[in-house]
Amino acid sequence: MSWEQLEKIFDRALQRSLSKKKNLFMIPILVLCGLLTVVCRALALGAGDWVLLSLTFLPVFLSSGLLLAAGVVLIRVYFQEFKTQELNFKATLQRSWQVLINVSYLSMPLLMVYLLLWTLMGVFYLLKELPALGDFLSVILAFAPFLLILGSMLLGLFNIVMLFFVTPAVALKTGVRFKLIEVVYARLRQGVFSNCLYLILALLPLALCVGLLWIAAQVTGASFFSGLGALSQIFQWFFVMIPFATLLSPSVIFFFNFSTECFLLQSRKENIAPEEEICETL
Repeated sequence: MSWEQLEKIFDRALQRSLSKKKNLFMIPILVLCGLLTVVCRALALGAGDWVLLSLTFLPVFLSSGLLLAAGVVLIRVYFQEFKTQELNFKATLQRSWQVLINVSYLSMPLLMVYLLLWTLMGVFYLLKELPALGDFLSVILAFAPFLLILGSMLLGLFNIVMLFFVTPAVALKTGVRFKLIEVVYARLRQGVFSNCLYLILALLPLALCVGLLWIAAQVTGASFFSGLGALSQIFQWFFVMIPFATLLSPSVIFFFNFSTECFLLQSRKENIAPEEEICETL
C-alpha cells in the first residue's frame, strides 16, 4: 500500500459521502439511534449511580444492530456505485432484506455480555451498602468495578471494530455465515498495522464531527438549558439531537465508504476478486 493509494481511496470515500440519497437514507437511522440515547438519558435523571452507569453505555449496544444493517446497505450501494456509477437503494434493500435481518443479530452477543457486566456491577454496589462491612468491602474490592467499567469500554471499542471490519465482509463476501469470524480474523492477523491505520483514518472525520457537535451541545446546555425542569430538558435534548444526527450523517457514511475501500484494497492484495465472491443477492 502506497501513500498515493491511501490518499486516493480516502478522497474518493469522502467525496461520495456527500450524496443526497445516502444522507436521506442515513439521517432517519441516526435520529432513531439518537432517540434511544435521549430515552436513556431521560431514564437516568434522578437515578442511582448503578442505573446511571448502565444507561451511559446501553445506547451504544442498542444502536449497534441498526448501524450494522445500515452499513450493509451503504456498502453494497457504494460497491455498485464503484462499478456502475449508479445509486439504487430500492433494489439493494429488496435484495438484501434477509441479510439485514441476520446481521442485526450480530450485536446481540455484545449486548448480552454488557448486561452481564452491568449485573455484576450491581452486586458490588449492593455489597457497598452492607452495614458495618460495606466500606471495608468497597475498599478491598475496588479493583472489580474498575475492571467491569474497563470491560464495558472495551466492548464499546470492539463494537466500533466490528462495524468497520465485519460489515464489509458481510455485505460483500460471506454474508452472515459461520466462516465470517474466520474471514475477519484472518484479515486482521495478516496486517495489524495497516488495519489499525485504516480504522484510525476512518474515525478521523467522525471524531472531529462528534467533538465539535458535542462541544456545541455542552455550551448550549450550559447557557440555554439552565434552570429548566426535567421534562423541558428531555424535549430540548430531543430537538437538539435532530440537527446533531443530521450533521453527523456524512461522517458516518464516510466511515462505511472507507471500510469498503479498505476491504477491496485488502482483497486485491490477497489476489481475490470480490466480484466473484460477492453474495448472489447483489
